This record gives sequence, structure tokens and C-alpha cells, in this order.
Amino acid sequence: MLRIVAPLAISAVTLLASVQPGMAEQVYPWCAQYGSAVGGRNCGFESLAQCRATISGIGGYCERNTMYDLLPPQPQARKLRDR
Repeated sequence: MLRIVAPLAISAVTLLASVQPGMAEQVYPWCAQYGSAVGGRNCGFESLAQCRATISGIGGYCERNTMYDLLPPQPQARKLRDR
């Protein structure tokens, strides 16, 4: 039993040690709530149209992502005036 468990444990530790932290998770403004018996939720849509196209034919509905509204506003690019 130890012959099987030891290599697996070593592999798992090696894999976990090699994982590097990534970028922060992107939060999108629209979520699809799928309408199947099991259901499901996907909050990875940049537009309402994109969300609606995804649920088209499979059922469900789209709604605003409440987590998106909690993010601080992103700085807007300054527009240069013509002189």
C-alpha cells in the first residue's frame, strides 16, 4: 500500500508547490441562470446580448451580477482637448 500512496503523495506535493498565483478573477456584469432541473449559474458575460444568446434554446434568464456592482469604479481615460 505504501508503494502506491508514497509516489502519489510526492506527486501531489510537487504539483501544489509548482502552482504560481495568478491574476485576480475577472468579474463580469451579467449572469445566466440556467433553467434546467439541476440549474446552474454562469457570471461570465460582458453584455446582456451575449448572455441572452447563450441561454437561447436551453432556457433560463439573465440578470445583473451583484458582485460586479461591488467593485470600485475603474479610472476613466482622460480625453485630450483640441487646442
